[in-house]
Amino acid sequence: MSDQGTTSGLEELPAILPVFPLTGALLLTTGQLPLNVFEPRYVDMVRDAMESHRVIGIIQPRDPENMVHEPPLYSVGCAGKICEFAETETDIFRITLEGMCRFQVTEEIERVTKYRQVKADYTPFEQDRVPPKERLVDRNALQGVLKHFLEFENEEEDWEALNSLADDNLVNSLSMICPFSPAEKQALLEAKNVLARAELLISLLTMMMQQTSPNRTLQ
Repeated sequence: MSDQGTTSGLEELPAILPVFPLTGALLLTTGQLPLNVFEPRYVDMVRDAMESHRVIGIIQPRDPENMVHEPPLYSVGCAGKICEFAETETDIFRITLEGMCRFQVTEEIERVTKYRQVKADYTPFEQDRVPPKERLVDRNALQGVLKHFLEFENEEEDWEALNSLADDNLVNSLSMICPFSPAEKQALLEAKNVLARAELLISLLTMMMQQTSPNRTLQ
């Protein structure tokens, strides 16, 4: 069985949000996160979401080393809408979430389902819903550090394609795919806006480059 939905507009975001705690997972507005869902409680979560608002919150546990069944969570995550859904014969769901808006956890509600749910406040992040009207990101600086981490088959053509994206699409997509630690991904998630996230992204990539190639200088 398969289904493809649309995310052409931001629908009403649910006040009670089912959450999927994933260490190292980053979902940002306009970004897409593919997931294979097989654990029974999260299979239930996806089924319930598909029957209602199709929205799931992605959030990280605070301590990646904490192996308890339900570790404490960060206070900020991102709500994503299921834009692609497929069910295999082995009861595995393959879904893709498209980022809609970040949320602040105000309270984890008393358990009524196998999966965790929180009261979500989206108001601190209402700017997520408004695409930037002009380019503010230093794309030359971003390209300078990015080329050391992404293996372009044709660097000029690939950067031209990336550079055609709006600021939020470019910065959010790169933040999601670059190999950062869970704490660094959380910092990118919580950045005030796209410009602040771009500056942090450039700093993180620069530090990573210096650690892996200490004698290399940016061109």
